[in-house]
Amino acid sequence: MADPNTHVAGIGNAIVDVLVQVDEALLATLGLTKGVMTLIDAGQAESIYERLPAGIECSGGSAANTIAGVAALGGRAAYIGKVRDDQLGQVFRHDIRTAGVAFDTPAAVSGPATARCFVLVTPDAQRTMLTYLGACVELGPDDVSAAVIEDAAVTYLEGYLYDPPEAQRAFERAAQLAHQARRRVALSLSDPFCVDRHRAEFLALIAGHIDILFANEAELCSLYQTDSIDEALRQVRGHVEVAAVTRGALGSVVVTTEATHVVGAEAVTAVVDTTGAGDLYAAGFLFGFTHGLALPTCARLGGIAAGEVISHVGARPAHPLADLARARLGDDFLSACRG
Repeated sequence: MADPNTHVAGIGNAIVDVLVQVDEALLATLGLTKGVMTLIDAGQAESIYERLPAGIECSGGSAANTIAGVAALGGRAAYIGKVRDDQLGQVFRHDIRTAGVAFDTPAAVSGPATARCFVLVTPDAQRTMLTYLGACVELGPDDVSAAVIEDAAVTYLEGYLYDPPEAQRAFERAAQLAHQARRRVALSLSDPFCVDRHRAEFLALIAGHIDILFANEAELCSLYQTDSIDEALRQVRGHVEVAAVTRGALGSVVVTTEATHVVGAEAVTAVVDTTGAGDLYAAGFLFGFTHGLALPTCARLGGIAAGEVISHVGARPAHPLADLARARLGDDFLSACRG
């Protein structure tokens, strides 16, 4: 099998983030509770969209954030996700391609509209979120491009997408294609609630298909039904080739069969918004992993990317990640880029 041309391919919920500055009066008019995330239906999504002032529209979703982060570091990245052939579908496609990510999944020509997440920011900086999942949950195995998966060193799966049965079949197809091509498969557990819903299925998926596991402390403890992170780390050892577990201000822990690497958090001047921290940690880690860096350095690179994204509002980097990595890692990062 030839060397991969793509470093990381992601599969996840293709969501357009609509970020809008609003006043308290509009929240009251719309009957919304400030600071809460609410799932909405298609009718609500269209009605609210029509009543919002102009804002910023950009591609979003957990795995899309990770893949955009890989591209921002200089990696070759691809994405698989479902949008509709509508205005927001075009926004998603244009935006993620502008970020340097290959995105060629055909748009749906019927069915639900493109998914969106309205992020309504009031003057006190509180974020009220309304999410319509729409077309993204329609992704199935037929949407998984064999060419994309076989050409990627790592295929990255987003746990948030796992609810629909067709998405579960898509994960299995992607993992089978990747392993047949002698590539690796990574999974993000995404959220403790996802783990609670799908614990048995996740454990089976991990045992049969996953090489690299990403989780935060709460997600890993939920997976193994323990309150002890030490016990959870003991149990994950040997289940996957590599487990990368984030611990907030404590940094991260990387576990393999042979070793445990404890890596401290990177210095951050201010924590403004933790949205996307785990997504960008995975981006940095996977960039390092696919460029042959040592696992502790991969974790440091993940911490650098996460540290940048929590220093401002939004889940995408606001400053050049490659420049930050170069400044912090020096020769290690430069040698990875040359490789």
